[in-house]
Amino acid sequence: MKSLLRYFLIFVLFASYSYVSVAQSVRTHKVAKKETMYGISKMYGITVEQLVQANPGMEEPGYKLKKGSIINIPSADGQKVATLAVQQNPDADVRLRAIRVGVMLPLHQVNNDGRRMVEYYRGLLMACDSLKKEGISVDIHAWNLPENGDVKPILADPAAARCDIIFGPLYSRFVSQLSEFTEKHHSLLVIPFSIHAPELYTNRGLFQVYQSPNDQTESTARRCAQFFKGYHPVIIDCGDTTSTKGSFTSTYRRQLEIADVPYSITNLKSSDANFAKAFVKDQPNLVILNTARSRELLAAFGRLGEIKINNPGIQISMFGYTEWMMYAHYQQDNFHKYNVYIPAPFYTNLQSPLVQRQQSLYRQNFREDMMSALPRFALTGFDHALFFLRGLHKYGMTFDGAAGRFGYQPLQTPLKFERMGNGGLQNRAFMFVHYKDDRTIETVNY
Repeated sequence: MKSLLRYFLIFVLFASYSYVSVAQSVRTHKVAKKETMYGISKMYGITVEQLVQANPGMEEPGYKLKKGSIINIPSADGQKVATLAVQQNPDADVRLRAIRVGVMLPLHQVNNDGRRMVEYYRGLLMACDSLKKEGISVDIHAWNLPENGDVKPILADPAAARCDIIFGPLYSRFVSQLSEFTEKHHSLLVIPFSIHAPELYTNRGLFQVYQSPNDQTESTARRCAQFFKGYHPVIIDCGDTTSTKGSFTSTYRRQLEIADVPYSITNLKSSDANFAKAFVKDQPNLVILNTARSRELLAAFGRLGEIKINNPGIQISMFGYTEWMMYAHYQQDNFHKYNVYIPAPFYTNLQSPLVQRQQSLYRQNFREDMMSALPRFALTGFDHALFFLRGLHKYGMTFDGAAGRFGYQPLQTPLKFERMGNGGLQNRAFMFVHYKDDRTIETVNY
């Protein structure tokens, strides 16, 4: 662990490896009904082995082609050239040497952005230390890229061109230049936080970890309607004119109407009789508020308590918002009482022995605690590094982050990527954090 702190203080490490970029000619193919790997291989004049090598997921047990899937098709000549280059110079294959990692984020103590990204970077370093125990070597190169900074001198550094994977940026204004740079040098770009990145739809080597708010609203509403089949939805208008959650409830209602599922609408200030009419006794009720504010949430708990007192045996669950995690410490009793489900792209279980161990190691290495934030940025960096570097070590530069590539148990942040058309990959992992009425908490991946 002493070496971990030394890496952080030195900040930039240089490697003596020679770098060979192997560009493979790759096309894509949309799978039609009843097509087979053998048939597709014959269609393009390649072998089945070449097809599998260009699509690592095909190696998984039980893999089956699915109609509509997009798969990579390497050219026969390009595949031979790439294989020969690796045989002649193993340094060309990231699986046979140390993985070269670049970090281009605001790494400073000037403001909260910098402090958060320093913590994220520290978590990444801790993951690299863990990977060494698995026999995975990593060389790290880090650059401070603040909001008002200039990325051009960083990209002019020869070490940047040698990176296999770059984590960054934090700000949208740098995405275009970094995307162009990584495409030119055949490296991967991981954008760890939610920023505007239209290059996601054109750069096949770009990974966007967080979904846009609009995408999250649409996918959450769809998954909510599917997951809670058999529930009677009760949508409560809370009269919060500042709320942005109306887009979710309207999208959710549209999903219910498509599925021909009846639902009730009531108001937080309705009379007791009218409020009670929104609930049913012959199936579980799912309550959804159109605000995430704590004041209205407390009022809703009060009204629901009256419903339970006056209707013994009635079943009530609540579907909440990610912001409710900030209230979990002092609303935990109510969360369990009302079977609250919170949709989230992450969950920090502070009672987990693995999380507690990482917090302890962080304190030992950096002489301070992680920031009390959601998410914990050090754990985010740890999860991201483990996921991508294990993927590169196993699959090389064809790693696509899809589900089932290897056993991955995140501390906080689940990752499951899907390709966006013919462009890059976006994280589609999703979970419900369920506060069960038996006082336990479960995460339901969906």
